Amino acid sequence: MFRKHLTSLQKFKEHSSGQKVGRLQLFDITHKKKDGSLMTSEVGEIMDKLKDKKVEYEVIASIDSAVNLEDIDNRIITEVLGPERYGRVRFQGSGVNPTQYFGSSLHQYIPTGSQAQAEVQRLRDQMAHMQASIVEQIAQLKVKAAAREAEQKKNYNELQLQLQNMMKMFQQSQNLPS
Repeated sequence: MFRKHLTSLQKFKEHSSGQKVGRLQLFDITHKKKDGSLMTSEVGEIMDKLKDKKVEYEVIASIDSAVNLEDIDNRIITEVLGPERYGRVRFQGSGVNPTQYFGSSLHQYIPTGSQAQAEVQRLRDQMAHMQASIVEQIAQLKVKAAAREAEQKKNYNELQLQLQNMMKMFQQSQNLPS
């Protein structure tokens, strides 16, 4: 029964050109209306995230020939949408579980050595970028704080001067002959 379900699902997944449709393409196809517009705005946000991750991983794949493009689609979906729920695989129908689709359940979650190194490097780069951004933000805040402090000092000095002028005027009014 499972084999029959899987083969009909695979036939459905074949694109009109005869090529197999990947999980990312399947998400794209199944989350659009007949007129080509997106089902919801959230779907658009998810698609943007999926496309961004796809570009990221294609860069990694261009550097490392050991990276399997089919695994990349699975990793992207897992990163953006979260891990698969127990007993099902997204976009594969209700009868397909992770072990049947991915083989060993570990295969989906454990990257190869080169993939792990690329992921570690990507995370290091991301951390360095975040750190530089934070340092820049702190510098901008310091500049703003210094400018605000200078403005407050200027205002204080102006108020002091006004107070002194008012005191002089008050003393002069007291010294006037009656």
